[in-house]
Amino acid sequence: MSEQTITLEFDGPVAVMSNNRPEKHNAANDAMDARLWECLEELHGRDGLRAVVWRGNGKSFSSGRDVTELGVRTEDISDLEFIERGHRGTQKFFTLPAPIIVALKGWVIGGSFERSLLCDMRVAGESARMRLPEILHGVVPDTGGTARLVQMAGHGLAADLALTGRVMDAEEALRHGVVSRVVPDDVLDETVLEIAHTIAKAPAFTVKMFRRSLSRLVDPAVKASIQEEAVTQSMVFASEDYAEMKAARAEQREPKYRGR
Repeated sequence: MSEQTITLEFDGPVAVMSNNRPEKHNAANDAMDARLWECLEELHGRDGLRAVVWRGNGKSFSSGRDVTELGVRTEDISDLEFIERGHRGTQKFFTLPAPIIVALKGWVIGGSFERSLLCDMRVAGESARMRLPEILHGVVPDTGGTARLVQMAGHGLAADLALTGRVMDAEEALRHGVVSRVVPDDVLDETVLEIAHTIAKAPAFTVKMFRRSLSRLVDPAVKASIQEEAVTQSMVFASEDYAEMKAARAEQREPKYRGR
């Protein structure tokens, strides 16, 4: 098997992207991010592509950012430049020429959860547990997930998940419309692949036009939110409160926040 952090295979007109760090619950690191953008770029140029499945090897879709890389920066660039560079990769979700169906299981956390929200459909295995824990780590969600959650389930759920960092299970996600189906884990991959092939059999131009209409309804607000999140996140990184949170944790004491 390939040692790629994300593998890319094809089942006729359907592409299958698999997060491939199972020993880390598919926690995303810089190499995995780079590979995701590479896969999406390849799919943009793939003739005959009709649908994409995105899944994870092992027990989880993705447990979010690899904590061993949090705060690690090897380049001399500003916070805003760093965030916006990642967002340029995120834009590929909006321009992919085929729908993406995501198979969620186990942990689905942080930016990985947000990226799944940018896709066309989400199907959850019964084990799926979703979280937005960024604020508990002193930062804000910055991948468009807040806007997408507001579109799907309203202001209240987005605020609840982000401000508390609590876990949302698969059945609650179904009630809120965050996922469209919940199935047993042992048939999750089969179900999602079947959905992809059902879409692949529909008239290609009709599918394209439906996705065009749908994107005109929902994507502008999400794209605008991503631009705003880049600015707010860079301000957070430079804030006194963020520095105090990190210092307090390192010194094992209660933080003293000043609201700036």
